[in-house]
Amino acid sequence: MEKQISVAKHENSILPGFRNKISKAESAEDVKNFFVYTVRELLVNVFQDNKYHDFDAIQLSVSGDPLYTLDDSRVTAEAFGDEFFNIWNNSDLPRVVAGLAETATHRRRHLGKKPEKTTAKIRN
Repeated sequence: MEKQISVAKHENSILPGFRNKISKAESAEDVKNFFVYTVRELLVNVFQDNKYHDFDAIQLSVSGDPLYTLDDSRVTAEAFGDEFFNIWNNSDLPRVVAGLAETATHRRRHLGKKPEKTTAKIRN
């Protein structure tokens, strides 16, 4: 059995900034972008590797179920080695990403309910 790895300290370091960005999001596109940027920041912190700055294999789902998608075809062994899936499968990283996705999905849903009211609040 593999050793379980925790990324909780990395989660705690990115959460305040993520919540701040999400609360200031003006559109569903902003929410999606903030989610992707935060996942990239999390991965750079977890793996201590800047190659994750352009990582876009994890995206917020449009339908909301599941909350996010992981495109395995974009996470190749040549680009990321076996390290990504080793940590993904043996840590709480999927739980952390799911939590970020849940927060983003709630904000996106809120923005979509009354966009004219949201726009008026943001502009004033």
